[in-house]
Amino acid sequence: MKQFKGKAIYNPSGKAGEYSRWACNFYTGCSNGCEYCYCKKGILGHAMGGDTPTLKKCFRNEHHAISVFFDELFDPITEQPKADIKEHGIFLSFTTDPCLPETQVLHFAVIEACLMIQVPVQILTKCTAWLDTEQGQQMLSNPNAQHHLAVGFTLTGHDELEPNAAPNATRIGAMKRIHEMGIKTFASVEPIIDIDSSYNMIENAAPFCNHFKVGILKGAKYDSMELADACASVCRRFKNSTFYFKESLLKAAEIVREDISDYHDNCVNTDYNIFRQWKD
Repeated sequence: MKQFKGKAIYNPSGKAGEYSRWACNFYTGCSNGCEYCYCKKGILGHAMGGDTPTLKKCFRNEHHAISVFFDELFDPITEQPKADIKEHGIFLSFTTDPCLPETQVLHFAVIEACLMIQVPVQILTKCTAWLDTEQGQQMLSNPNAQHHLAVGFTLTGHDELEPNAAPNATRIGAMKRIHEMGIKTFASVEPIIDIDSSYNMIENAAPFCNHFKVGILKGAKYDSMELADACASVCRRFKNSTFYFKESLLKAAEIVREDISDYHDNCVNTDYNIFRQWKD
């Protein structure tokens, strides 16, 4: 597939590409204050890792951002949403939290519009207060949400590293509420700060989580055998959830994906599609 790179919609590559075939970023910066945030690292940290969400400079305002999004979503020939996006969905967001008070109005408006035309959307957040807002309730009660919305929460088990985010336990409680509404849920257990904390997060969230994405902290050292044992254990214990282990984790654990997939059919590959292949 030819890579698409628009102002709003694009095909992620590298580690981000393990999360979704399609993504959209409206803002850069985030007020959760996570110490491990990858957006604050590297040469682009000054532009991507601010503590205040800021609309990307390519957009004049929020209305312009929405207009650009839908221009890029639709195929100019068929005048329908791009078929591959409609099949695999679109992820919000790699450069901010889409459910922050500063970002949720634009994101939720776009999500609701996507749901109305049955374009699947995944959101990943560390926020929970939005569930009790009028716009949040309206989005979750959309008649198409059960089949075209997947809500994910980052779970590390380390609230002290995420000072402005909702506590991890509160996120799991929010996941339970969403799961009980019949909406698909997933957890990003990334980064693994320590194996025991991440294992506990999976254990606590598993009854309400359709899918787990698990990844390590860049530059951290792990015991490869302990990491491999933990991967096998969660697949074995929590069979009603599926697990995607990121490539960097498998390398650190000295695991070949095909080997663990042979033993555990709930260990999935990059082609896994939560909108087509989930367990109720």
